[in-house]
Amino acid sequence: MTPTIGVFDSGFGGLTVLRALIERMPHAQYAFLGDTARLPYGSKSRRTIARYAAESAQFLVREQGAEFLVIACNTASALALDAIQDAVPVPVLGVIEPGAQAARDASLTGDVLVIATSATVQSHAYKAACRSRSLCALEKACPLLVPLVEEGWINHHVTAEVIRIYLAELTADADARALDPDVLVLGCTHYPLLRPLLQAAVPANIRVIDSAQAAAEAATHIVNGRLSLPGEELPVVPPSAQLRCFATDSVEKFERLGSRFLGHPVGKVQLVDLGG
Repeated sequence: MTPTIGVFDSGFGGLTVLRALIERMPHAQYAFLGDTARLPYGSKSRRTIARYAAESAQFLVREQGAEFLVIACNTASALALDAIQDAVPVPVLGVIEPGAQAARDASLTGDVLVIATSATVQSHAYKAACRSRSLCALEKACPLLVPLVEEGWINHHVTAEVIRIYLAELTADADARALDPDVLVLGCTHYPLLRPLLQAAVPANIRVIDSAQAAAEAATHIVNGRLSLPGEELPVVPPSAQLRCFATDSVEKFERLGSRFLGHPVGKVQLVDLGG
């Protein structure tokens, strides 16, 4: 049995999650949807985000046959996970809970730092997920990082300086609160492309947690447990048959930038209309 996994994002940053999924489950088929016509989700109301995300989830399940969904969007994971779970009859996993659990597994002090977009930070979803695991999370919005990644400045000295400033402000805030953080959670799916710069900018005792990798690891355990036959050796799906990509707008941009996140060409991206 070859499972079909649906992956959803408001844009194409979630391709970093897809990349991690393919590395762990090359025997699966994937359908990825970027709701590029209606981004950014962070500027929308919770009700609107829930509607958009539910419609995208239903497309992946009803029209693409997804048997499991990974919500590779921090904003949708923070604000619409319940609505997505109510909208589809398949298991759904967001990126926030796995990221918080990975932080719990890695932290010795119980104090963690989280960097994310403004919308994710304002939701305090990571703080809540960490608190439920007896962690104290200090969150910081880093709004300049996403446009720098999309500009392709992933190794640029300007990006390195922006990261240095953000992390200096964050660590100063941690010091002022008498926290002793030993984990930094990357709470945005764009940030894995900046991991080398981020790793270089934090002290050696701070472990960097990639929520995309954490989500992929959690999804692998669920899929192998629920959708695959125990102990069965499944054949690797050829790349040409492994992935179908869809976008609600900006198909050319998706095809151009998507390979930067996925690590190889995304192929032909199909345009779909999910409504306004």
